[in-house]
Amino acid sequence: MTASFAVSRNPFNGEIIRQTPFASVVEVENVLRQADDAFQLWRNSAVAERRALLLSIAAGLRQRTRELAVMMTTEMGKPISQSQAEVEKCARLCEWYAQQGPGFLAPEPTLVENNKAYVQYLPLGPVLAVMPWNFPVWQVLRGAAPIFMAGNSYLLKPAPNVMGTTLLLQEILAGSGVPQGMFGVVNADNDAVAKMINDRRIAAVTVTGSVRAGAAIASIAGAAVKKSVLELGGSDAFIVLADADIDAAVQGAITGRFINSGQICIAAKRIIVEEAVFDCFRDKFIAAVKEMVVGDPSDPATFIGPMARYDLRDELHTQVQATLAEGAECLLGGQKIAGEGNFYAPTVLSNVKPGMTSFCQELFGPVASLIMAKDADHAVAMANDSAFGLGGSLWSNDLAKARQLATQIVTGGVFINSPSFSDPRVPIGGVKHSGFGRELSHFGIREFTNAQTVWVES
Repeated sequence: MTASFAVSRNPFNGEIIRQTPFASVVEVENVLRQADDAFQLWRNSAVAERRALLLSIAAGLRQRTRELAVMMTTEMGKPISQSQAEVEKCARLCEWYAQQGPGFLAPEPTLVENNKAYVQYLPLGPVLAVMPWNFPVWQVLRGAAPIFMAGNSYLLKPAPNVMGTTLLLQEILAGSGVPQGMFGVVNADNDAVAKMINDRRIAAVTVTGSVRAGAAIASIAGAAVKKSVLELGGSDAFIVLADADIDAAVQGAITGRFINSGQICIAAKRIIVEEAVFDCFRDKFIAAVKEMVVGDPSDPATFIGPMARYDLRDELHTQVQATLAEGAECLLGGQKIAGEGNFYAPTVLSNVKPGMTSFCQELFGPVASLIMAKDADHAVAMANDSAFGLGGSLWSNDLAKARQLATQIVTGGVFINSPSFSDPRVPIGGVKHSGFGRELSHFGIREFTNAQTVWVES
């Protein structure tokens, strides 16, 4: 029997925070109508008006940073310092698109002689967004901000365990001047999502989530001949070459693997280290992991909080146990932490090889897999030996060699001497099972526009 409520549970103490009924047919129709009505008005707004709205949203976020961060921390266990940083990052995102968006949307000349043809970027329509829980503000606004700037409306189907954060964000946006219906929220079940995608008023779909969810939604959108952008799972390689700054690489790996308690798609999940420096890296990495503070996510000193959902902790533990049964070695952690909180011990697996569970699957939690490579070419080959292709890191003091190797790594992004991260100035997205399409930068704002050719004969 299908549940009739979405449940939000505090992962630190197990307490139920809220139960939100799934939307009725009437409620779904209401949000669709409001999203379309808002689009019909907003599509004709001046770019200056859109810019002013994004600046107002940035100010609204900063005014209520603490409140929004506490709600995030309570609902999904993100350490409070990281929650506050997420809100500030969203404010900067809005300001960046306010500054750069008008240029991205300006008509572009073409190579047609006598300037008689140009391309203009027009609003596409209401965009349905199916978003996850791990970055419940950033994931939403990194899509919504450019969608607003492009003249579209945004209809959000949030993850059910962060409904409080979502509704508070909606309240902040409304207080910042976002017109009614332009940022709609609907607690829809799978059947309702399918019906919305097929509704004539929805122009396109954007999804961040699992491969299974993305494939299911993309198939519906494809059958309805609608644009979709998918940012799905990842099992990013973090390659450390023999000539790398090992201390810097260790700190990068700590951030890249364990921030947000390891619950990130674009994260350092497979740490591939050249044989000559493997032992040195391993020992320093384990020492650094032991220094991380695990505990109450409301404590500013905490770096690792509880995992967001109890079922995902169980799944993670099953994957760890399977990897150990396949011959890997557990150097640290490898178990649930006893008590009422949904904690998993920061874990380091070694002797991980291609074909093992933690090499092939995405481990969404505080587990790092150490993999030894014979040389740089072997490291790149193992990095590419994956169904995923979202991001990756490459650590070397030979930048010319690193840039050349980056061309051989089959992912949507390669970060040299840095952990992977998202930034509005550059696109994010994947290849292979990590999805298609791009968010952020000028690529992201144009994904949901009609690139219309205008040819003028005198």
